[in-house]
Amino acid sequence: MRFEMRMNYMQDVQLFKYRSTAVWYSLLILLILLAPVMLETYWISLLNMVGIYIIASLGLNLLSGYTGQVSLGHAALFGIGAYSSAILTVTLKLSFWLALPMSGLIAAIVGVVIGLPALRLKGLYFAISTMGFGFIVEEIIIQWESLTNGVNGFLVNRPSIGSFEFSTDESYYYIVFFLVIIVTIIFQNILRTPTGRAFIAIRDSEIAAESMGINLAAFKTKAFGISAFFTGVSGALFAHFMLFIGPENFDLMVSISFLVMILVGGMGSVHGSVFGAIFVAVLPEMISLSKDYIPDIIAEQAGLEAAVYGLILLLFIRFEPLGLYGRWLKIKFYFEHFPYYKKDTFKRVRKFYRREMQ
Repeated sequence: MRFEMRMNYMQDVQLFKYRSTAVWYSLLILLILLAPVMLETYWISLLNMVGIYIIASLGLNLLSGYTGQVSLGHAALFGIGAYSSAILTVTLKLSFWLALPMSGLIAAIVGVVIGLPALRLKGLYFAISTMGFGFIVEEIIIQWESLTNGVNGFLVNRPSIGSFEFSTDESYYYIVFFLVIIVTIIFQNILRTPTGRAFIAIRDSEIAAESMGINLAAFKTKAFGISAFFTGVSGALFAHFMLFIGPENFDLMVSISFLVMILVGGMGSVHGSVFGAIFVAVLPEMISLSKDYIPDIIAEQAGLEAAVYGLILLLFIRFEPLGLYGRWLKIKFYFEHFPYYKKDTFKRVRKFYRREMQ
C-alpha cells in the first residue's frame, strides 16, 4: 500500500505520481510504436479507430464525466470536425496540418454558440436539447449539397508531408496515436488547472460551486467549447482515415456510442475513456462474429446493434456504474489489501453514482 506525502505544489500537478507508472506508460508507448510491425493491417485499422474514439471520448468525458452535463449531440460536433477538414483540404486546398486545428476550432465555436442557450437547461432537458442540435446538423449536411455534397458524401484525401503521403493505415496510425498522446497530456493538464477544478466542483454540486464564486454559465460554456474542440479534431482524423464521409456517419447512433464509451469505460476518468473506446471499437466486430451463432430471425434484425448498446448500458448502470475502469480499481484494491479487503468498500460510491445517473 502506498502513502502519498506531497511536500509542494509541483508534486500535486506532476504527470506521473510514481516512477513505476512512468515506466509502465513508457513500455505502453513502445508497444504502440511497434504495433504496425507486429500486427496485420486489419488490427492496425481497428487501432486507428480506437485512437480516434479515444480523442472523442476524452472530449465527451470532459463535459459529462468531469462537468456533469450529459450530451447526446456530440455526433454533430464529430461531423462538423470531419466536414470542416474535408472542405478545407479538398475544396479550399489547405494543408491537413492547418485544417486539423482549424476543424477543432470551428467545432468549438459552434459548440460555444449552441452551448450558451442549451447550458441554461439541466439534466434530461439539456440532453434533449443537444439531441435536437444533432438532428439539425445532420439535416444541414443533407440539404446543403453545394458545400457538403448531401447524401452523395464527400471524398477525402490522406495527409502528406512533402512528397511522402500517409496512404497506408500503418503510416496513418502514427498520426492518430501521436495526437492521442498529445490530447491526453493536454486533457490531464486542463484538469489540474483552476478551470479543471471548477469543472469538477460544478459536477459535484452546482450550489456549492456557485457559493464559492464559480460562474456556472461561463465554466459550463468553456467545458462545452473544449469538449467540442477535442471532438472536432477526432472527427477530422476520422474523415481522413475513412477517405469518404456521409450524413449516415454522424447520426444519433454515433452519439449513443460515444455515451456508451464513457459509461462503460468509466465516467470522470482518462483510463475509462481509453477502455470505453476499445470496447466500442471492438463491439461491432463481436456482434458481426456472433451473428453466425444466433438464430437468423435475430441476426437479420436491423436494430440489433442499437439493442445491444442499450442492453449494455442498462447492465453497467445497474451492476457496475463505475465502468470497466472502476472494476479494474476494485480488482487492484482487492489484491493490494488482501486479506483485509471489505466487500462493501465501494458500496457508498456505487450508490452515489446510481443516484447521479437517475
